[in-house]
Amino acid sequence: MKFLLPIFGLVLLPIFSASAQVAVSLTLEQEQFLPSEALPVTVHIANRSGQPLHFGADANWLTFSVESVDNFVVSKNSDPPVQGEFDLDSSQVATKHVDLAPYFAMSRPGRYRIIATVKIKDWGTEVTSPSCSFDVIDGAKLWSRVFGVPLPAGMTNREPEVRKYTLEEANYLRSQLRMYVQVSDESGARIFKVRPIGPMVSFSQPEPQLDRFSNLHVLYQSGASAFTYSVIDPNGDIVRQEIYDYRDVRPRLRADDDGNIVVYGGVRRVKPSEMPVIKLPVESSAPAK
Repeated sequence: MKFLLPIFGLVLLPIFSASAQVAVSLTLEQEQFLPSEALPVTVHIANRSGQPLHFGADANWLTFSVESVDNFVVSKNSDPPVQGEFDLDSSQVATKHVDLAPYFAMSRPGRYRIIATVKIKDWGTEVTSPSCSFDVIDGAKLWSRVFGVPLPAGMTNREPEVRKYTLEEANYLRSQLRMYVQVSDESGARIFKVRPIGPMVSFSQPEPQLDRFSNLHVLYQSGASAFTYSVIDPNGDIVRQEIYDYRDVRPRLRADDDGNIVVYGGVRRVKPSEMPVIKLPVESSAPAK
């Protein structure tokens, strides 16, 4: 028995040493997500070893595990791509951004935990992060519409793909109502993208319209006197977003003479990028006479 304790200590020494010299942690931008919504995770790797370390050469230098707190199995579709070599000097912190949604089946509402593991090839060991928890919640369906995806120019000899827009609302963190858009196939079984449009007020009724290019235009009340106007393309990307204030006339969507969807009424807020640049006069260095 006298020899068991020293041997045990020798086996555990590299593990404790690595975790003390390299720290791995995870952060999420939010704590609640809709099913199939993008789930961006930021991995932080802090090097306190006193020597530079090399990461990213192997495909499995960074791996993730996701488990359900409600005790159902979370299947993994594939490993997230994480390759990309870099050196991390001592006393520096590196960050790696990974969207886990396409690689793990997390469509079932419930609470989940993520753990990241970083392999240190030079030391022949690995370091695991503390778990990071989040919730998958259901949204309330507000509106849906089936549409055809426009074919590329000159291609008219085949039937267009059919997809569906769905607008949903979800009570984010039970304190902030958000509007979401989902793009799926016609049946809703295959989801291409789910993304938040922005905050909304509880009594808001969204005003959606489709243009001739199958883009979704949606206008809804997002504040006491503010309305959010967004344009979403058939891939689920927001290609335009503006804020209108209620001044005398409530903002509404209408089609103009050319069939374009535009906002009538209200006053559009000027974006900071649209503000004119005021150049200060150049001070003369010539001596005064």
